[in-house]
Amino acid sequence: MEDQKIVQRNLELQRQWYGEPLGDRVRRLVVAFDVSQANLADVLGISAPMLSQVMSGRRAKIGNPSVLARLIMLERKVLTPEVASGRREALQKALEDVRDSKPTVSRDMLPVDPGRADRAALALLRRTATVDELTEAAKMLDGRFPAIAELLRRAGMLA
Repeated sequence: MEDQKIVQRNLELQRQWYGEPLGDRVRRLVVAFDVSQANLADVLGISAPMLSQVMSGRRAKIGNPSVLARLIMLERKVLTPEVASGRREALQKALEDVRDSKPTVSRDMLPVDPGRADRAALALLRRTATVDELTEAAKMLDGRFPAIAELLRRAGMLA
């Protein structure tokens, strides 16, 4: 029972520090890049067991700033048209670029261009679901999550 309390505390800390549990962020990258957790750990520069512990909440934080910077780099690359296209060679190149990077973390890191990010997100949604599925999902989410519902409607209109 004590372990469960620690995990819950760590997941709450991750929400505070990183905006959401790291397991959610990492799982999205595993799916987006179609790689194993072990492969993703290698790209990030962290051991597979350490990544597993962070994902499960047995550890609260990523202690190495370069590892966190690589995680953010991958999240940003998912939003680029090349990676959002899902082409295997584009995915592989993005992974290699991040693996080979020597990132530094500074307060001067700039956010992704929101317009470009929106286009990439819409393209990814269009590849993932049919217009009918996007429309139905938007209806289901409209009452509780109107911004997400609107994003789904926009993706459906552009399909």
